[in-house]
Amino acid sequence: MIRSHNQLVFHSMASKPNSLAIDIEIAKSVGFDGLETSGAKISAYLDAGHDEQALRARLDGLFLPGIGFLIDLERQGEARKQMLQEAEALCVLASAAGARGIEAITGPLDIRVFEADAKKRHPDLYRGLIDLPETEQLERTASNLRAVADIAATYGLIVYLESLSWTPLNSLDAQMRILDLCKRDNVRLVIDFWHAYTSGDSPERVARLDKDLIYGVHLCDSLAYSGGVPNEAVLRDVPTGSGVLDLQSWVDAVKSTGYEGWWSCELFCRRQHQENSFDVARELKALMEKLIFKR
Repeated sequence: MIRSHNQLVFHSMASKPNSLAIDIEIAKSVGFDGLETSGAKISAYLDAGHDEQALRARLDGLFLPGIGFLIDLERQGEARKQMLQEAEALCVLASAAGARGIEAITGPLDIRVFEADAKKRHPDLYRGLIDLPETEQLERTASNLRAVADIAATYGLIVYLESLSWTPLNSLDAQMRILDLCKRDNVRLVIDFWHAYTSGDSPERVARLDKDLIYGVHLCDSLAYSGGVPNEAVLRDVPTGSGVLDLQSWVDAVKSTGYEGWWSCELFCRRQHQENSFDVARELKALMEKLIFKR
């Protein structure tokens, strides 16, 4: 039976090389309450010839809090039109799967834009809003999030924001300002421990959040970060529980807000991606139970 509170959710990134069908089998057989997956995996399943009825039947018995990812939320001009089309397409996939939301993330994704002389060295790289004043970054990002939220609302969906830690507006304070400017009831935050840590936030800052603004939690770890532009591929290449984060303090901080929603085991460890995904999932679930339920 799916828990009504503190649902344990398997994240497709913990099973990155596998298909949606395998992710579903892992989540069900290991005993997770739900699955957080990607639009790409759902689309691949449908494009292979399966219909929506088959998709729903395969997912039956799992809680789907949301799917990712709408990237580069802050896009402008013609790129903004493309972003909104992508938002619509992601909402269609979320509805087909019976998910409750979509994840929107800030850009730019490529950290090379922060290198010295990046404009000259990488003239074709997408730069997002990094050259604009923070006030304008906030207003434009919030405006785009508002437009995405309005699209999602027509499907009865939540939009959960995740500001990547190497992008502008990466702190929890900045994300709260985006939500304040957005002014939409179907917008929330996802708290990702790695992004919070490498953005300079702390468990103490998390503990001051309004629980009603937290839609979900990505329970994950990190290697030691000494400053500068955080390299996700390097710093997240570690099994959860083997990094530098005091995971219990982060979990306790979230719980101290009164939050009782879902927890997802996002994972970027390349070695574990090439191991038995069922065994990895069992280890992740056991760790989550220990941290969240103190078992």
